[in-house]
Amino acid sequence: MEKKIDKTDNYPRVAFYTLGCKLNFSETSVIEKTFMDKGFQKCEFGERADVVFINTCMVTSKAEKKCRNIIGRALRTSPDALVIVAGCYSQLNAEEIAAMPGVDLVLGSGEKFNVFDYIDKIEKKEAPAIYSCEIERDEKFYPAWSVSERTRSFLKIQDGCDYFCSYCTIPLARGRSRNMAVKDVLESVSDIAGAGVKEVVLTGVNIGDFGKTTGESFFELIKKLDQVKGVERFRISSIEPDLLTDEIIRFVSGSKKFAPHFHIPLQSGCNTILKKMNRNYTRELFASRVEKIRTIIPFAGVGADVITGFPGETEGCFEETLKFLKETDISYLHVFTYSEREHTRAARLTSKVEPKRKEERSKILHKLSDLKLTDFYRRNISSNSRQNVLFERCTQKGVMYGFTGNYIKVEAKCDPSLVNRLSPVELTGISQEGKVFCRIT
Repeated sequence: MEKKIDKTDNYPRVAFYTLGCKLNFSETSVIEKTFMDKGFQKCEFGERADVVFINTCMVTSKAEKKCRNIIGRALRTSPDALVIVAGCYSQLNAEEIAAMPGVDLVLGSGEKFNVFDYIDKIEKKEAPAIYSCEIERDEKFYPAWSVSERTRSFLKIQDGCDYFCSYCTIPLARGRSRNMAVKDVLESVSDIAGAGVKEVVLTGVNIGDFGKTTGESFFELIKKLDQVKGVERFRISSIEPDLLTDEIIRFVSGSKKFAPHFHIPLQSGCNTILKKMNRNYTRELFASRVEKIRTIIPFAGVGADVITGFPGETEGCFEETLKFLKETDISYLHVFTYSEREHTRAARLTSKVEPKRKEERSKILHKLSDLKLTDFYRRNISSNSRQNVLFERCTQKGVMYGFTGNYIKVEAKCDPSLVNRLSPVELTGISQEGKVFCRIT
């Protein structure tokens, strides 16, 4: 059976599924609004829908498996739905996706924002249509911010990357670094504040690179944002160690709005591996950034990304990383097992690490992260720490959760009047399961 989706047709139900990072979620929010403006009604994924929009990711080698699984799940409940697959995976592997049963339309990284330029032309039939541009020539920036959470919004301020790490497909899927102008960011933040959101998380592929296409800088941006009314807290999502300057750290230390929380990609604590990864720094530079933060903001939350099992990571290299992480005063780790990506230089490297060994190393790093996080919690509690927490919705169990500025998740008895408000609390204890409790002050 053929269907044609047209804004005048009576196909009002659309479901979305997003894979990957917070940047993808913020972009899906913009696309959702596009459908709403055309008269569609959003429904939950898994409910009957006339259109299913899947926003994909290319971070791991499981992208194909995940995409097939999601398409299958969509068709089980909506066999006649128009299935649109878009995003990073679509940009790099369009033909592969088009060959998946049930797919009707494949859109690249930029084309997904103009879905209705293509959706009117598409009928559900055996041969799907593919639209993707030459991403290296795409200089357009597509603004986005998420609206799914009332307390927090992820605001995209930058896209693309010029770093070309040997394991990463993002520059191939999203193009070169580009950004909004500061004045446009401020306008977006004003709109977010108008929606009642209290916390804005600045996100992008490489946000420390902000300003490259507008002659501005990330430091200039955060100084301006600190003066914005309506939003009570800003959080920097992730920033490269070579772009995290002393002036940014000092600014955050004195800011009333910017959270004392830094997430800094490390990837490896072995300089030999960092060089193979084509990273722009050494472990010594990373350590200097953490030391600077701890000197100026002793109780800041400091997270790090680590990849284990990269080609050439010997036992000695892994032990170097493990020792470095134990000695460096970070609060938690995001651990990734190396996943070979087609189109990358790392895929051509020899000396592969066996899957079993990669899994063992990943478990070791996860355990270390748990220990560091617990230690970070206890240090904050023992210091009689008083923090401001942005509480989120109450649960059915009569409790509410929220995050401190330095990214400690706390639990308190539900008080609806405190939801979506910055409330002063005192951290009082930690359970065996790692839950942090607080007292409203």
